[in-house]
Amino acid sequence: SGWVRNPAGSSWTGEGVCVYRCSTGAVRGEVGTGTSQPEHGTEHRTEPATKDPRDPGAQMKCENCTKKECSKKQNNEDRPSTATEDATNSQDSDELDEFHKLASARIFLSDCLSCESCVTWEEGAKISRQNQKEFFRILNLNKKCDASKHRVLAVSLCPQSLPYFAAKFSLCINDAAKKLCGFLKSLGVHHVFDTTIAADFSILESQKEFVTRYRQRHQDEHAFPMFASACPGWIRYAERILGESVTPHICTAKSPQQIMGSLVKDYFARQQNLSPDQIFHVIVAPCYDRKLEALQEDFYAALYNTQNVDCVLTSGEIIQILEERKVSFREVPEVDLESLFGDSGDIVRHDGTKSDGYLEHIFKHAAKELFNVDVHEIMYKTLRNKDFQEVTLEHNGEAVLRFAAAYGFRNIQNMVLKLRRRKFPYHFVEVLACPGGCLNGKGQAPTEDGKPDRSLLQQIGRA
Repeated sequence: SGWVRNPAGSSWTGEGVCVYRCSTGAVRGEVGTGTSQPEHGTEHRTEPATKDPRDPGAQMKCENCTKKECSKKQNNEDRPSTATEDATNSQDSDELDEFHKLASARIFLSDCLSCESCVTWEEGAKISRQNQKEFFRILNLNKKCDASKHRVLAVSLCPQSLPYFAAKFSLCINDAAKKLCGFLKSLGVHHVFDTTIAADFSILESQKEFVTRYRQRHQDEHAFPMFASACPGWIRYAERILGESVTPHICTAKSPQQIMGSLVKDYFARQQNLSPDQIFHVIVAPCYDRKLEALQEDFYAALYNTQNVDCVLTSGEIIQILEERKVSFREVPEVDLESLFGDSGDIVRHDGTKSDGYLEHIFKHAAKELFNVDVHEIMYKTLRNKDFQEVTLEHNGEAVLRFAAAYGFRNIQNMVLKLRRRKFPYHFVEVLACPGGCLNGKGQAPTEDGKPDRSLLQQIGRA
């Protein structure tokens, strides 16, 4: 309840919280400003070599990366990544300064599906502020006498991060969430939220859109397949690299992070009688691509000169803070997470352990809404590898729904190739950039050599 659709087709909660991406792939301007941004999917050309690489508009291509081995160059996208190496040429140190700030923020180009002609130097400078230092800068400002610089610090926890803390410290999900909340509040954080409510909104809109597309499939050539829109790495790759052959197929619902940003900086701010710029909103997430997502132009309140998400910290960065402060996580007092709507309580996890559960929720909803079939258990069929699975609904002897889960760049490439050859049999695909899904995000479970901790990943999957 409380969600109404405006004449243009966007969906709103209260005032001004839109849960839709632009269906054409264009970046939407700020609501009510009359502004807009260039279309996604257009070709991003590299400027001539004479252009100053420090220019905010300059694009950073693979050859600018100081990393000797890159997934783009080796065509080995699914291998575990390592940190970007330091530059060895001192003459280039000034020109590469912003890039090294980017590297120090641990945005690995081999982790991002869209590293070619994608990250600008300006974005790199902004990403460099998405780390623990910025988080503690705000905490320290709140301790000073000048109240005009104080910010209300709100942290939103992604559901895929919580199993990491549970597995690492041998706790159940709810206990890990409460201890993480207690630790953050001990640092000076005012509010800690569970982002499951944002995923709920995103899934509900995705369900409605799928049913609409299914009913219009004979009139709209782009109705199917429908691709999930929750993974920022996949969306950035599709919009920047794949373009119009893919973007019309992407679900128009915003990701949970985008919705949570709007809820905190709009709905919650009004509930607290605050302006959006008086809140510093942090997301704890499993991957680095969420940092890039937080910088999007349509994720920005121009009137208050503030992003809906000010800083994204990975699960691994939170562990670093724990270790630096020599805190025993198991001894941290438990504090309940807050809810934006109603009382706080235990964490409610969606079906589908590797993601927010888009495939399972949309599949069950479509089966009931379109064919009056109640699906109680999803039966996956593994195809070419464990990260490419399909689900089929048969009705009256006919396969009426075919869904797939495609995780990792290799499976995404195969999927896009089939789509372009018009040999794509699926109605919906849950696409995630990371092999193994969000639980295997590069922001959690790494070892010192940069490779994932396989044992810990198995524990995360069982959490």
